[in-house]
Amino acid sequence: MTEQATGAHHPQPRTRHAQGAQRTAAVEHVTGAQSLIRSLEEVGADTVFGIPGGAILPAYDPMMDSAKVRHVLVRHEQGAGHAAVGYAQATGKVGVCMATSGPGATNLVTPIADAHMDSVPLVAITGQVASGAIGTDAFQEADICGITMPITKHNFLVTDPAEIPRTIAEAFHIASTGRPGPVLVDIAKDAMQAQTVFAWPPHTELPGYRPVTKPHAKQIREAARLIVESKRPVLYVGGGVMKAGATAELKVLAELTGAPVATTLMALGSFPDTHPQHVGMPGMHGSVTAVTALQKSDLLITLGARFDDRVTGKLDSFAPYAKVIHADIDPAEIGKNRVADVPIVGDAREVIADLIVAVQAEHEAGHRGDHAAWWTDLNRWRETYPLGYELPEDGSLSPQQVIERIGKLAPEGTIYAAGVGQHQMWAAHFIDYEQPSTWLNSGGAGTMGYAVPAAMGAKAGMPDRTVWAIDGDGCFQMTNQELTTCALNNIPIKVAIINNGALGMVRQWQTLFYNQRYSNTVLHSGPDAEPADDKPRGTRVPDFVKLSEAMGCVALRCEDPAELDAVIAKANAVNDRPVVIDFIVHEDAQVWPMVAAGTSNDEVMAARGVRPDFGDSADD
Repeated sequence: MTEQATGAHHPQPRTRHAQGAQRTAAVEHVTGAQSLIRSLEEVGADTVFGIPGGAILPAYDPMMDSAKVRHVLVRHEQGAGHAAVGYAQATGKVGVCMATSGPGATNLVTPIADAHMDSVPLVAITGQVASGAIGTDAFQEADICGITMPITKHNFLVTDPAEIPRTIAEAFHIASTGRPGPVLVDIAKDAMQAQTVFAWPPHTELPGYRPVTKPHAKQIREAARLIVESKRPVLYVGGGVMKAGATAELKVLAELTGAPVATTLMALGSFPDTHPQHVGMPGMHGSVTAVTALQKSDLLITLGARFDDRVTGKLDSFAPYAKVIHADIDPAEIGKNRVADVPIVGDAREVIADLIVAVQAEHEAGHRGDHAAWWTDLNRWRETYPLGYELPEDGSLSPQQVIERIGKLAPEGTIYAAGVGQHQMWAAHFIDYEQPSTWLNSGGAGTMGYAVPAAMGAKAGMPDRTVWAIDGDGCFQMTNQELTTCALNNIPIKVAIINNGALGMVRQWQTLFYNQRYSNTVLHSGPDAEPADDKPRGTRVPDFVKLSEAMGCVALRCEDPAELDAVIAKANAVNDRPVVIDFIVHEDAQVWPMVAAGTSNDEVMAARGVRPDFGDSADD
């Protein structure tokens, strides 16, 4: 078995199936389904998101008797998967979702792919038709193992009930160690119905699965040497640092080296946004300073990042002056997109801890980098091209202002889950993330409909924390039915719908690259409507206030900037039910800065038609 998932290690609570820690256990005579639920209890699964159906139904009967496993009945299997992902991202534990065979299982494919791209520990349990019917095109049969093979770290088809404890133990171990990721366990119906024995812990055998966590000392020393010799270093930080629980170590390393820190979309919160060394998020919609710092750098200290195309832009023009230190727990990532001068395979926490010691040794030997000229450049760019926005001239709500005020008024430690599109980028820019695991989003897959169920999962896992879903009106219409789940299961999330009446990011591209031909991006009126909105503001179809109220939520609408803070405060005060606010915002707001797809990061635009002038820089 090989390590397939993408990302870096997130430390998990050690499950009680640790290899080599075998003990004598009492043997219980149970059904396969009872064995499944007992196994989930033993690995510490406390919450399962799912929907019953024929093939998985045997598992739902013993789940009624479990005092340790809470089941949350969702309204769509995609919601179950995203909720399990949100739960995992917020808690650091393995998220669990469950579905029946056929369409139930295939509805999990999107969240499984999402977890794979963002390296989220997930175990998806699906029912399968009886073993004798597999391969016969039986009712509700789908080869879900074959379908998900490219998007899982590993998957299992279980037809022998005696294999259930071992399989669950191995699934949780694989999902949560090395580079985290999704694991699928497909169990035939007759295996759940048959009698078997249950004993814990099971004997696990994963001979081909040996993630490397300890970095090579020689590579660490070489990296430290490059760091103290560089004039323009940048700490390029990816989501792997968050998953490794290495945020405290990152802060020590950053302050020790004095290097600027750029945190990717998946790493927001791994280094405090307000720290003076933080230069922002790099990438297609990154800050001008972060994008330019990478371009002008002479050394990229890359930690748990994968040189994603949304960060690099045109790859052959990315960071042309830079040597590369690339540390990642997944050896397949190193050299995949950019050749590394110093490749380091290992857990980010151990890598950074060892780098701290090695850099300190260099300092004690009198080797210390001089970054004064570099910071002069960085501070000039930061002052000249700060993140910002203009208020609409017609007095309507600015979407950036809405999101910024939500961030300012939310309690400390609030968790934010964003959908995908303009509101995602504005939430990344205009909320300060000071703590890890407070920013949840679909980064690699870019899945619309992620926010509401992910927020639901985060709140289920962290019930004492405030959880806001920042969603667009397009994303919200994909998975809003999970608000019913929230209302019925006492999961009081808060949802901000940034309602501009359109698929905003697609509309922005149509504005910039398609001569303002807005083909099929207007959401609140049909194709025969006049170009101007022919309905009064606040009465668009659907009416999100009425829809949300029908699902058991407190629902509010805001379209006047003068009422903005009061409406947000009212939402923050409601903690016994889900709250939805329909923010009617200006439709022409755009996300800036921007690097057009397929172009070099050197062509970053601070605003439409505004190309930064960097003057003489340290590399000139």
